Amino acid sequence: MTLPRRTFLAAASSLTAVAAAQNRSTREPVPRSLYAGAAPGAVGTEEKDIPELTVYPAPEGSGTRTAVVVFPGGGYQGLAMGHEGTDIAQWLNARGVTAFILKYRLAPRYRHPAMLRDAQRAVRTARSMAAGLGFEKNRVGIWGFSAGGHLASTASTHFDAGNSGAADPVERESSRPDFAVLCYPVVSFDDAITHAGSKRNLLGPNPDAALVENLSNETQVTAQTPPTFIFHTGDDPGVPVENSVRYYLALRKHKVPAEMHIYEHGRHGVGLAPFDPILSSWPLRLEAWLRFHGWLG
Repeated sequence: MTLPRRTFLAAASSLTAVAAAQNRSTREPVPRSLYAGAAPGAVGTEEKDIPELTVYPAPEGSGTRTAVVVFPGGGYQGLAMGHEGTDIAQWLNARGVTAFILKYRLAPRYRHPAMLRDAQRAVRTARSMAAGLGFEKNRVGIWGFSAGGHLASTASTHFDAGNSGAADPVERESSRPDFAVLCYPVVSFDDAITHAGSKRNLLGPNPDAALVENLSNETQVTAQTPPTFIFHTGDDPGVPVENSVRYYLALRKHKVPAEMHIYEHGRHGVGLAPFDPILSSWPLRLEAWLRFHGWLG
């Protein structure tokens, strides 16, 4: 069954009800508009103006009661929806986890804070759908790759408890993830180690120094930052491994549970690396970490 791609919902509760109904009847992925109306700051009504969540429900009776929102990478100007999106959702489903793939807004049409707003809304939306999809509101993680890793580290350090007085029930939910997975992430906007393209696409050519500092996420870690798993390669030619190292050290400083795996060699953007005899072991390390923390039951 093919679902309408551009359906604006009358209210966020409709999103929950429709997705749950589709889940029960077909178990197929359900792409839906992220917002009930136009996205905040939308500059048009074209496809690129409409962020979406695609829902991959966990198999019935899986028992993990966990969900993960996935942020594919692409330098904030594209989205690697296959190996950093669909493949990840299927990996999570195979382990009993409900997955949501976020199609967030991109440069040059959009700059910060549009991407962060979409990420926060995605986490809130996932929580609002917990009962209908069989997971717990306090078991919602995020997983980001490359620039999507920057978005995930931003969502991990810039969050709120929700607006209890909001008319929209989704906005009453917390945007804080319960855990995070960062894969070869852009973290810092320090020119010495950043990915210049991601920085430029997100912030524009001449960003304010205070904004650069605020979105250099290794400087924004607190004791409330969620537990984090990090994967990187030491000679990544696209995003220097120092991005991950600095974030890990910041997590350590604030006593946030964290695990990092740095492989000596490997190209950027490998996803799950299924065809690499060495890098293909990294998802096993992630699975062990998720089990250790109880996210896989």
